[in-house]
Order: sequence, then C-alpha cells, then structure tokens
Amino acid sequence: MAKIGMIGAGSWGTALALLLTNNGHDVTMWSAIGSEIDMLNEKREHVDKLPGVKLPEPMKFSKDLESTVKDKDLLVLAVPSVFTRATSKQMKPFVADGQIIVNVAKGIEEDTLKTLSEIIEEEIPQANVAVLSGPSHAEEVGRGLPTTIVVGAKDKETAQYIQGIFNSNVFRVYISPDILGIELGAALKNVVALAAGMADGLGYGDNTKAALITRGIAEITRLGVVMGGHPETFAGLSGIGDLIVTCASMHSRNRRAGILMGQGKTMKEAMDEVKMVVEGVYSAKAGYQLSKKYNIYMPIITEVNAILFEDKKAIDAFKDIMERDAVEEHSSLNWD
Repeated sequence: MAKIGMIGAGSWGTALALLLTNNGHDVTMWSAIGSEIDMLNEKREHVDKLPGVKLPEPMKFSKDLESTVKDKDLLVLAVPSVFTRATSKQMKPFVADGQIIVNVAKGIEEDTLKTLSEIIEEEIPQANVAVLSGPSHAEEVGRGLPTTIVVGAKDKETAQYIQGIFNSNVFRVYISPDILGIELGAALKNVVALAAGMADGLGYGDNTKAALITRGIAEITRLGVVMGGHPETFAGLSGIGDLIVTCASMHSRNRRAGILMGQGKTMKEAMDEVKMVVEGVYSAKAGYQLSKKYNIYMPIITEVNAILFEDKKAIDAFKDIMERDAVEEHSSLNWD
C-alpha cells in the first residue's frame, strides 16, 4: 500500500483518487476550495463534477496542503493547467528531495510556452516529475469502465513504479520515456477538439469530424517531432487515442464548448455554459505561438485561434481551411 497525496479535487482528481483507493492505497485529497472539501467530507460524493459516484470511507479529504504533501510515497498533481505554477509554488516547501510527482493535467503555459512538467520542475527542482495521459474521461474512470493510459517518466524505474500504483483490471497503464511528446499531444488535442465541436455546432457530419481528427494529429505530430517528441507517441494513446475520444465524446468539455461556439455563442458564453475549465482555449494561443516559433504549418490550430481571439466566424474558418492550396497528403512519400 502506498501513501498518496492527490493535489486537486476536480472531476479527474476525484476519479483517480477513487481508482487508487480501490487499488488498496491510502489516499488523501486536497483542494484550495474549502467548500469543496466540506462537500466531499459530508456527501462522500463530488456532486458538481462526478454526481452519482460514491467515494469510499478510506478516502480522506483535507484543506491542509502541507499534511497532504509531506511523507507521501507519491504525489498526483491534478489541478487545472492554469493553476499548475501557483500550486507548485505552494507545494515546494513541503516536497522532499526525489519526491515523485505525477502531473495529470493537460496544457501549455501561454506566456512561457512551457509544458506543465517543465513548470513543475522549475518551481520544485527537487522533485522527480512524471506525467499520466491518454483517452480517459473522468466520468468513465469514476464508473470503473475499462480505460488505457500512458505514463511518461525520465527513467524506467520511476515509470514502472507509477505503473504498478495505477494499474488495475479496469485501468491498464503503459509506460514511455517521451514526456514531451505525451504532453504536447495531451495539450494540443484539446484545441482540435474545439474545432470538432464547432463543426458539430455548424451541423457538419462524420466526414468533417474524421478529417479534423486525421489532419489534426498530422499537425500535432509535425510540431511535436520538430520539438523533440517521437512519432510513435503521437500515434499512440496520448496522441491519436486522446484526440479521438476528445473530439467524439460529449464528456469532452472542449467539444461541448466548440459546439456552442459553432452555434454562434462567444468564447466566454460557451465557457460559462460548460461550467468547467476548457483547457483548449488556454492551449490554443500557446499552440499557435509554437507553430510560429518552429515554423510549422498548422491551419486547424491557426483557424481556431482566429475564432477564439479575432472574432472570426467558425463557418468562415472552415471555408478557408477547405479552400487552401491543394497539396500531397504525405510530402515524405516519393513518386515512382
């Protein structure tokens, strides 16, 4: 049995805390929102984020960050990406040398273009930072539905340790050394999911969705490989796998927000209606800036930015994507 501190009590943190408790581990959840901890203690259920998912008595809920972090075998950082840096700063004084921290949020910092693991390492240099990602809606993990994910770590021993902690008969864990590739796929798929939702809101069909998924992963892979990620990663769980589920499922807050924008609502109106953090909105600008920095052609990411931040209509963005110059699908293939 491992002693685990879960930093963040949203839908994903709660679902993972339940999984880890069911795996036999001693789990303490922390939230910066005191009323959230009161609700969890009183209801044994996250009534806002995971209604109907009962949380067993062994799970503990705390408002004290220090006691949640100290003397733990493993820390799981599950706060929204926009709060990763601030929360890491708060955690730093309590984190031991070599402490394993698994980040499970998805995003890129807009101002610095850093991945979340880079932010954590910057703020908590004594930590051993790993990542967990893949096609894994909290709503389904909370219900114990079969799910597969991938853990990225700098050394195989750390990856295998985390694999053993999370792995179960309903939660299959793979491991990989490609932390960067995993994080880029995780963050940028949310931007493509916004586009997929916009297509749904405009009344487009399955052909459009398949095109966005396929060409979206092509864009993400082009950028990711230039930045140092591996092509295999983008063809795996944290790449195409996560992209498919996020573009296709109504569990996806990014797709839901995109649908509303496709129907004519503003970004703010869509985010207010979804009532959850829409990570793709925060990653879109960072993705666009990275495409410029590395001189990578990313038309879907570019058009999503125009819709979000330049008041471009979604229907006009799709028209411009379709009317671009005709090109080869794979420029690396040679004609006989």
